[in-house]
Amino acid sequence: MKKSRLEKMKAKQIAQKRQLIIVMTLLLLALVACFVLKAFTAKPDATQTKQAQGEKNIHTSQKVDKPATTKQTEKVKRATITASGDMLYHDILYRSAYDGKGYDLKNDYAQISPLLKKTDLSLGDFEGTINPQRELTGYPIFNAPQAVADSIKAAGFDVVDLAHNHILDTGLEGLHSTVAAFQNIGMETIGVKTDTTKDILVKEVNGIKIALLAYSYGFNGIEASLTTAEYNNHLKDLNMEKVAKDLKKAEKIADITIVMPQDGVEYALEPNEEQQTKYRQMIDLGADIIFGGHPHVAEPTETIQKDGEKKFIIYSMGNLISDQRYESLQNYWTERGVVMEVTIKKEKAKTVIENVVAHPTWVDKEPIVGRTYQHPEYGTVQSQDYQVFLAENYLPGGKYAKTVPETKRQRIETAYHEMNELLKIDWE
Repeated sequence: MKKSRLEKMKAKQIAQKRQLIIVMTLLLLALVACFVLKAFTAKPDATQTKQAQGEKNIHTSQKVDKPATTKQTEKVKRATITASGDMLYHDILYRSAYDGKGYDLKNDYAQISPLLKKTDLSLGDFEGTINPQRELTGYPIFNAPQAVADSIKAAGFDVVDLAHNHILDTGLEGLHSTVAAFQNIGMETIGVKTDTTKDILVKEVNGIKIALLAYSYGFNGIEASLTTAEYNNHLKDLNMEKVAKDLKKAEKIADITIVMPQDGVEYALEPNEEQQTKYRQMIDLGADIIFGGHPHVAEPTETIQKDGEKKFIIYSMGNLISDQRYESLQNYWTERGVVMEVTIKKEKAKTVIENVVAHPTWVDKEPIVGRTYQHPEYGTVQSQDYQVFLAENYLPGGKYAKTVPETKRQRIETAYHEMNELLKIDWE
């Protein structure tokens, strides 16, 4: 009996020990689980975070400011664009620059070049042709040497508008050779079509896609020598149905659209009703900026509100360079032009015009001492030095105010103030 009770007690003790072992084991497992859970949920240190970001950078090939689990903030992108008036090369401009070996045109745009080169995209408007198979001529048939394109490139222009009434001056052959003259030196053209141009040129600048379009009101009647196929395959006119189709395409492939139309009445300081109707219609159809040309004098600007955003029109930017000075035409406005500087901003998916600034220009003309040239029609002609001045540099205290006679400085200052009064920019 005693033995039985003793055995029962021993069995009970063994069972209690087993229970204690099980409880201790469970407590130990729970403790281990806590440590493991803490290790997996702990915030990584700075080194680990940087390593994770580095791995993300490798996949995106762009900088990642925050881990992938955090919603990224898109940066604001900006681009500055300049556009200017007609580059109308009367033959005296380049014949005067011939020194017996070549055409020295380096100083034509020297004073506006810093402005052009500091901007992200500079648009020019070349009116004429460059056809080495034809003789060099000025008005009424414009055909300039390759050196002219070289000087435009050196000045800082990126894209040249060729949609104008003189593009057929040396035939369809001249249209092709003019495009080639600029493309061969690394520039792009708009406003005409060849096998080497794009239907709609889109320039991506600082992450902003800018569509560039250009059209002309006509081609001085020379288009009558073309077949219908040649006309449609090479020229861009102001047929608003065609313009509407282009603007619709541009809106799908770009963030902002610029149009450079050639239209209006020559030497008129105000746009006519047709200009206003067409240019405003372009805004309605999707254009954001209109840089107008052709009248050879400047015309006012207009700010249009559309869908809560401001759009910009300048009806004409006047002449950038030409021989149409007051002494030639008794018109002060033909020696004046303007470089428009427009800043655009893209934030997330929205691109808007942020600012508009006008830089009035003035064409200087001075005899080159001791140099003449032989003109095929006029005989011996005094060579002249042409330069485009940035008028703001000739205001009192300006960078070049003391480099010219006071009478000339005052003439430039008058041009500056009268240009700003004419443009009536309202962008505040």
